[in-house]
Amino acid sequence: MIATDRLIIRPWRDSDRAAFAAMGRDPQVMRFLGPLQSREECDQAIDRMMAMQTALGMCFWAVERRDDAAFIGFCGLKPGPVDTPLADGIEIGWRLAQVYWGQGYAREAAQASLDWGWTNLDCSAISAITVMANSASWGLMERLGMQRVPDGDFDHPSLPEGHPLRRHILYTIARPQKSRGKPIATRS
Repeated sequence: MIATDRLIIRPWRDSDRAAFAAMGRDPQVMRFLGPLQSREECDQAIDRMMAMQTALGMCFWAVERRDDAAFIGFCGLKPGPVDTPLADGIEIGWRLAQVYWGQGYAREAAQASLDWGWTNLDCSAISAITVMANSASWGLMERLGMQRVPDGDFDHPSLPEGHPLRRHILYTIARPQKSRGKPIATRS
């Protein structure tokens, strides 16, 4: 479990299923992620995250608000998807219910996830992907200190040829250097 000023980032619970399924059926939430998801598809995604947490100690964790324990979405780290430029690395990702957008929750959860990664994982970088049209997502990547990989654009293998969301862009951030015992972000 990771605690921030306003959030708890934690393993998934069965009680998260209904709220997550509602996100999967929200056209605005899914706008840049692909087709709307059924309850069964959302449950399968949670099952995969629970299994990943058990096997690896990390996943795209559930995120709740500290003040009322409301489930607001997910954020975390996992191995990059196969057949993508992230396949041998660590991916950070997030998705919040629309009612929680624009309040700084995604940045707070993402920064805490990055900090957890640098403390607990032996990786030289952490990466993120999105589509070019998702300026809110890549804007957050940039606010986190991530940089777009100039030759990192790729066609996501899980989407069919010709799909409008198939082309993805890649952002990455290198492990911070240590300065007086505290991590600092570096930029090239």
